[in-house]
Amino acid sequence: MDFSSHRKQLNIAGSQLSYLDIGSGPALLFGHSYLWDSAMWAPQIASLSQQYRCIVPELWGHGQSGAVPESCNSLLDISEHMLILMDSLNIEQFAVIGLSVGAMWGAELVLKAPARVNALVMLDSFIGFEPEITRAKYYGMLDMIQAAGSIPAPLISAISPLFFADNAKQNNPELVQRFEAYLAAQTPETIPSIVKLGRMIFGRRDTMESAEQLTLPCLVMVGVEDKARSVLESYLMSDAIDGSQLVHIPNAGHISSLEQAEFVTEHLTQFLAKVL
Repeated sequence: MDFSSHRKQLNIAGSQLSYLDIGSGPALLFGHSYLWDSAMWAPQIASLSQQYRCIVPELWGHGQSGAVPESCNSLLDISEHMLILMDSLNIEQFAVIGLSVGAMWGAELVLKAPARVNALVMLDSFIGFEPEITRAKYYGMLDMIQAAGSIPAPLISAISPLFFADNAKQNNPELVQRFEAYLAAQTPETIPSIVKLGRMIFGRRDTMESAEQLTLPCLVMVGVEDKARSVLESYLMSDAIDGSQLVHIPNAGHISSLEQAEFVTEHLTQFLAKVL
């Protein structure tokens, strides 16, 4: 699926944000995972852009976006940048569909501008603190990446399984190979943004403290084989967000939007039809 004719750029805080703008109708703002890009949403965009306007930005240092701006130091700053993007498009009201860090900054955006967001979908994410053990582990990985100026092969072997279902190498070898090639292709120019963003994600604030303010329609989805964000974390979020709906995604790891594309698209379609 080639969406390149729908790609646009916006200068925010001195860096170029790359995004897709495709379809018409009620607006959906998508947030992709760390270490991925807008292509992670390709199956959902292909379907949902038939009846919605899909705005799909790429994180700083990812895809075709520029480096993390110097003034950007938190996920709250990223949510501010996404509001600037929507302002530039004259989109007042929209739903946010985020996976992993996309849902983390998505929740920050809802808290910052509750009147703007009419629905929130959080896939394979957690808006609380990063648990201390995993934070230390990920910071260690980021230190190694920074020192190497690349993502070394042994680290790729450690990182890759965190994103996929148990048998992904057998069931979806092309997806795994494509991701590992993307990691291996990171250049000394992109590494500082990857590291800075990683520290912002794993050092994020505890947005769970404000979960009772998330009073909009909310769908929480999680791959039952997700190793990066546990099913328990999605339970905790769903419990804390009044009236939210929780869906388990079978045979999926962290990148459920690609591993179980049809299942995810179907549930998004049903949820959006009810709330928009």
